[in-house]
Amino acid sequence: MDAVNKIICGDALGTLRALDSESVHLAITSPPYNLAKLYSNHDDKMEYDEYLRWMKEVWVETKRVLVEGGRLCINIGENKRQNISYPTYTAFTQDCVDAGYLYRGTIIWNKNSAAKHCAWGSWNSATNPHIVPRHEYILCFSKGMFKLGGEKCNCDLDPDLFMTCTRSVWSFGTESKTRVGHPAPFPKELPRRLIKFYSFVGNVVLDMFAGSGTVGVVAKQLGRRFILIENSREYCELAVRRIEAEAGATLFDGNREVVRPGGSRRDEKVTLLEELRL
Repeated sequence: MDAVNKIICGDALGTLRALDSESVHLAITSPPYNLAKLYSNHDDKMEYDEYLRWMKEVWVETKRVLVEGGRLCINIGENKRQNISYPTYTAFTQDCVDAGYLYRGTIIWNKNSAAKHCAWGSWNSATNPHIVPRHEYILCFSKGMFKLGGEKCNCDLDPDLFMTCTRSVWSFGTESKTRVGHPAPFPKELPRRLIKFYSFVGNVVLDMFAGSGTVGVVAKQLGRRFILIENSREYCELAVRRIEAEAGATLFDGNREVVRPGGSRRDEKVTLLEELRL
């Protein structure tokens, strides 16, 4: 399926299976954390084992669509206190290694957010103190080999950014849910660094849980092509508006295709303009 520079409104796993093998250079995504976020079209309270099985299928299918040397970057947060016994980031790491990915390392995203609360039930006591997360993880993998083919002239890193990206702790603030209009947006700085660090100009960047379309916005701004998959029509519409407004591009000419959510056939398609009524 030709999906380059398209927003595909459909199920992440089902749509991935329709993409061409070895058609993507870099996948950047922040999947549902399974911590009861109020998404418009997803149950974020799955049984934990079911959630991990589903996510592993996504990682396996993503590996198929990556080129040799292609990269996968997964942004995942620390779990809330009531779920602390489930370190999801370690499960994702092991599942990706088991799926045959090469593990590149983990970036700690310091969100620069002030701690304004603590575990008052054990205040100033060793009885049962809690750690309040002020960071998230970015798990980085490669397919087949660590080196990605490309020409130096198509690299848009500068020395300062390169040195910043090579360090395992990245510090920048979060994005406003209210400003973006999505319950779990990440800031543009996160994909900006990953795209410049892990891809070349002209490469294809995928986000299979596209949400508000931030990866597409930044990819377009940086001269990359993109594939966005999102199962919520509302968020697809938001992504269209953001890419056109923030990346200064008119993306959709009436000939784009979208997988219809809940369609009776996996290959059922309509034009994006008809489906989203933009």
